Amino acid sequence: MAAGDHTVLQLSTPSTVNLSAKVHPLVIFNICDCYVRRPDQAERVIGTLLGSVLPDGTVDIRNSYAVPHTEFAEQVALDIEYHHNMLVSHQKVNPKEVIVGWYSTGLGVTGGSALIHDFYSREVPNPVHLTVDTGFRNGEGTIKAYVSVNLALGDRQLAAQFQEIPLDLRMVEAERLGFDILKTTAVDKLPNDLEGMEVTMQRLLALIDDVYKYVDDVVEGRVAADNSIGRFISDTVASLPKLSPSVFDKLMNDSLQDQLLLLYLSSITRAQLGLAEKLNTAAQIL
Repeated sequence: MAAGDHTVLQLSTPSTVNLSAKVHPLVIFNICDCYVRRPDQAERVIGTLLGSVLPDGTVDIRNSYAVPHTEFAEQVALDIEYHHNMLVSHQKVNPKEVIVGWYSTGLGVTGGSALIHDFYSREVPNPVHLTVDTGFRNGEGTIKAYVSVNLALGDRQLAAQFQEIPLDLRMVEAERLGFDILKTTAVDKLPNDLEGMEVTMQRLLALIDDVYKYVDDVVEGRVAADNSIGRFISDTVASLPKLSPSVFDKLMNDSLQDQLLLLYLSSITRAQLGLAEKLNTAAQIL
């Protein structure tokens, strides 16, 4: 599949297309892993996005796989047979996941994006193009989603216009910790459970301070009140269990002691397995 004469327009302004996308962290981790394992001569990775379209029209991106390709000059060649084989394999495990678009690593769209998007347009109507900056420049990962709109004059197509659409990247705390480590190009070691809990508590305290500051500013009249934010804060506070400080401290201490006990038992198990392996090796030698 070679690139023809395509003109590509990329717009970073809000899209006029009534469409949005939601991507799961697993997809980002998978894309970064494929980028690290790419062939030496490849400058970027291209792959297929799997998921579904929610009832409200949001494209829910839940899985992905890389597709081998070659690029030279303004030409791109995809391994279409590999793409179809991978799709069949994925749908045997998750039959509800269908093609929703494609991804590429790097910043923004390139000259060959129009042709690749045209191929995926034949696979699924109105595919989403996801771009992931795997370089994590300045410690931030730029992740954007686009849809393509054809600009035509009469029966003649003039260009393919890529419009950016809203993208939602939501993570639970464990996934957030992993994503923060992923954005760091070099780390000494992965945090253990206690270090991860400490980072989580620090972030929670910072968020509580922000909420306190916002409420004080509203009360003092420095910031205009927002009813939706007020209702959200009220619902959050109402969802907290009513526990006395002593009961809360006991729950935290019990949970911490359980975690420490598990760590102790796991270390004993590792020591026993290591000792058993050495004794078995010595017995075979004797």
